[in-house]
Amino acid sequence: MKVAAVVVTYNRKILLQENIEHLLNQSKKDILDIIIIDNASTDGTDQMLKPYAEAKKIIYKNTGANLGGAGGFQYGIRYAAKNNYNFVWVMDDDCMPEVNSLEEFLKADERLNHQYGFLSSKVLWKDGNLCTMNVQRKTLTKNVTDFSSDLVPITMASFVSLFIPLETIIKEGLPIKEFFIWTDDWEYTRRISLNQNCYLVNKSVVVHKSNSNIGANISNDSLNRLDRYNYLYRNDVYLYRREGFTGFMYEFARLLFHSLRVILKAPNYKIQRLQKIWGGTLNGLSFHPAIEYLKK
Repeated sequence: MKVAAVVVTYNRKILLQENIEHLLNQSKKDILDIIIIDNASTDGTDQMLKPYAEAKKIIYKNTGANLGGAGGFQYGIRYAAKNNYNFVWVMDDDCMPEVNSLEEFLKADERLNHQYGFLSSKVLWKDGNLCTMNVQRKTLTKNVTDFSSDLVPITMASFVSLFIPLETIIKEGLPIKEFFIWTDDWEYTRRISLNQNCYLVNKSVVVHKSNSNIGANISNDSLNRLDRYNYLYRNDVYLYRREGFTGFMYEFARLLFHSLRVILKAPNYKIQRLQKIWGGTLNGLSFHPAIEYLKK
């Protein structure tokens, strides 16, 4: 049995190096290959990784261009699946797994008799509290609240420590690279959970060393980051329209809430922020990327 840890990185070589050291220290490191997917970093990431690659501690793949998180994860999952790894363990470069994170996934796999779509870790922030941006969903609209039971049924999870059997990838396809950033993980995990049971494994713990423990918020983000939100609102339309009437109503209520928050709380550039919300949403109505599957 072999597991591929697929780590997508872009210009964060210090965090990436820490991530690699955590992976090299896994209790089940003998069955783990570390595959670094570099979205053409320009900060010297390739030079930092050179000794690891030469010592065969990692497999290094440079995409040649910034494909975004979505493109990077599709690239890495495709590579791992084509090379017949039994499981693919995906994560960002600022994800720090505890020493037994992989081992707990494997225990859950045995307990479930291999009958599931994906498994997800409990994600903490740097201060030991739950990482709010990585809290899983137990339904389409409600977050998980049980972080003590061994296994908790879920419908959606982030790409911060997601454990996927090869059979799931073959059956459900790959993440959608055209998303570029945001919602690619929600879409992919929801696509899987529509057909298979999926679980949060609370004993598999990772620390997400993000800059803050607050998710993206267009009402208070800086002006130079507003263009990124085009992807968020466009991609969300793709996700929620698949859910039919329930998804439509949830998405409409969410858009109204975000718009109201901008009107009442944004310190500046309110018109520009509202344009990103509704412009991205309108773009989503004509956004129909195809799901890619592995060739037999």
